[in-house]
Amino acid sequence: MPNASSWSASSPLLLLWEDSSGTRIFLSLLYAVLAISGTLSNVMVIYLVFSFKKLQTTSNAFIVNGCAADLSVCALWMPQEAVLGLLPPNSSSLRSAEYRLLRGGLLGLGLTVSLASHLLVAFNRYVLITKLPSVYQALYQRRHTGCMIGLSWALALLLVPLLPGLWTPGSAQQPPPRQTDGGSRYTTLLLALAVLGQTALLLHCYLGIVRRVRGSAKRVSVLNFHLLHQLPFPAAPPPPRRAQRRLSSVSVLLLCCVFLLGTQPLVWVSLLGFFLRPAPPALQAASWLLLCSLSALNPLLYTWRSEEFRRAARSVLP
Repeated sequence: MPNASSWSASSPLLLLWEDSSGTRIFLSLLYAVLAISGTLSNVMVIYLVFSFKKLQTTSNAFIVNGCAADLSVCALWMPQEAVLGLLPPNSSSLRSAEYRLLRGGLLGLGLTVSLASHLLVAFNRYVLITKLPSVYQALYQRRHTGCMIGLSWALALLLVPLLPGLWTPGSAQQPPPRQTDGGSRYTTLLLALAVLGQTALLLHCYLGIVRRVRGSAKRVSVLNFHLLHQLPFPAAPPPPRRAQRRLSSVSVLLLCCVFLLGTQPLVWVSLLGFFLRPAPPALQAASWLLLCSLSALNPLLYTWRSEEFRRAARSVLP
């Protein structure tokens, strides 16, 4: 095992800072599992939304946008990491600067658009539940929705070339983050603060939904996040009002908890490394792994409580 001063000098994986074969094989298998499950789940959600008119709503448009971004991570980036983890550290494939930048670009593009989609979905649901229907319909016209999705990709395409080394801290022949120059450290700090601000806005939206649902005398369906009168089929008999509000709140809070678990470890590890001292390599690896695994979990987070998605999935699966 290399010492702390050389933990990323020869590692082929983004999350790998050890040269032991057991660790490399384990991470390769983990990448393979996440790649297969994440690709299947993201493709399934995209297919269902495009195949069933019932699912073609504004909220689901943002979900599909996030799934397309997550495919960049699950279907394009993770399989490469799984294969590279089985190669020897001195392999020529790992020493190509262009190839490392390509892998980093795929990861950066996917994660940036995915995080932006999380915020778009949260704000869409917040306006839908807490504002008047006229406000929602005026804000989320088809043209406005397309512009929001386009801006998320434009922002990602603008940031990825400006931050070539941020998404590849474990690449071969690349110094570890704590040995980089001050500009890179400040760039990492700004990105951590940006994710922290995005998380604060997302929590504000979802906690506002929870307060509205718990304090409302009406039964508002935040499980499917659609206007009740727009459902194309009769809704199932709802549970009692108090149980409905409790279940809705638990679903929203569970989504927030999973999102926080996936994003905040890397944010606080980055802040710790900037203001105090770099975190242990194992902790940095775990934080990156949690963030990347969120791309495989996102489709389940947004569809597991939706009866519409379950009906559509049962109609296409054996």
